[in-house]
Amino acid sequence: MTVFLGLPTASPGVGNLHAATPFPTAAAEALRDDQLRRNLSHATRTIRGRRLQTVAELDDWEQLRAAGAAIKDDVLDHLDRYLLQLERAVTARGGTVHWARDAAEANAIVVDLVRQAGATEVVKVKSMVTAEIGLNEALAQGGIGAVETDLAELIVQLGRDHPSHILVPAIHRNRREIRDIFRREMAEVDPALGDEPAELVEAARAHLRQRFLTARVAVSGANFAIAETGTLAVVESEGNGRMCLTLPRTLITVMGIEKVLPSWRDLEVFLQLLPRSSTAERMNPYTSMWTGAVEGQEFHLVLLDNGRTATLADPAGRAALRCIRCSACLNVCPVYERTGGHAYGSVYPGPIGAVLTPQLTGVADHPHLPFASTLCGACFDACPVAIDIPRMLVHLRAKAVAAGARQRRLPTSEAAAMSVLGWLMSSPGRWSAALRALWLGRVLGRRTGWIRRLPPPMSAWTRSRDAPRPPRRPFRARGRRR
Repeated sequence: MTVFLGLPTASPGVGNLHAATPFPTAAAEALRDDQLRRNLSHATRTIRGRRLQTVAELDDWEQLRAAGAAIKDDVLDHLDRYLLQLERAVTARGGTVHWARDAAEANAIVVDLVRQAGATEVVKVKSMVTAEIGLNEALAQGGIGAVETDLAELIVQLGRDHPSHILVPAIHRNRREIRDIFRREMAEVDPALGDEPAELVEAARAHLRQRFLTARVAVSGANFAIAETGTLAVVESEGNGRMCLTLPRTLITVMGIEKVLPSWRDLEVFLQLLPRSSTAERMNPYTSMWTGAVEGQEFHLVLLDNGRTATLADPAGRAALRCIRCSACLNVCPVYERTGGHAYGSVYPGPIGAVLTPQLTGVADHPHLPFASTLCGACFDACPVAIDIPRMLVHLRAKAVAAGARQRRLPTSEAAAMSVLGWLMSSPGRWSAALRALWLGRVLGRRTGWIRRLPPPMSAWTRSRDAPRPPRRPFRARGRRR
């Protein structure tokens, strides 16, 4: 049987990859929220410092990064083979594998499985991919309730909010805001509930306990899948995942096709890379693994494409599929620290979202995201699988510019200016003459040393920043004199 793995890009209008508001507009609004910026700055600074300490403990960290990148590249080069091996292993151990080309197919498969189990409510382990496809919304449309059991995801769900971070979805909330949400949304909570972390965690535990004991169906994601044995792995910090994976009679795992690993030996590498890069821990408190169906439980694995094969087809962009969703790049990004995750308009925010989301949906759907970066390179330094995000951003910027040019009959002022600049720089004589002419700009900034206003089309630059006054003597002239 031939398996058709994917549509060209993620299906439009389904899930949480498509932005209603362009990044520049959403970012400008986020920058006006002082409380949001304080919350983000405190949280990312704390995580960033702890991560640096735990990474510094390993003398072979760079070798581990290189190993992780090599394993992931091998998977991407032979993805068809490893996926079919995984399917055979899961099936041999009593599980059922479903293939979903896009979000709509994946949602339909899960809704149908929950109905077959006779359930009207499911408990969920934190999963980026189910957020990507909008599974909760699809379940609600089918009359099925979904209960998030991860603490941060529960906060987001009860607050009728959206995740703003890959690892810490409620990073934009502080303790007082979380206390107010619990008081408002949990019927059984003490009205005098305080904002101490221990009190908040205890309130969430009491709220979820009965849901765990009565749930007939659980839905999980997967951090990794071992092709040689069919083993799935989830790493988490609270133990809620262990409760979801073992108690319900039906377990449904939704997994992106890029999460597969060839062997158990490869998993050893990632269980060192992931916790240090995500939670700044030497190892995860809970690492749960299961292989096929266990006694008394029915198991289904849904393998999702949703634009991943389209990403795989781009040699300059496919490395984004190495991502292990650790969020290290978010915690070092100066843009994310100031705008937060909601501005990106996707379940995948930050630097990795700026390269992954446009590839999953098509660059035309997110033309602004590749420009949501200073290209400082901090994300590449932090990435545990060495994804060269800055280089990929430049590649996607070129694609976004080319796509925009095809849609317009006349070039923009920026495009015209770049064409003129390219013409000048293609000739040493023309470039030297342009540099000499630039000296005339000294007239504009003679009082302050900065140029506050330039005529169109350069006025777009000086609306948000100052231009430096040209030097009295250009560098080349000084070189000739010496």
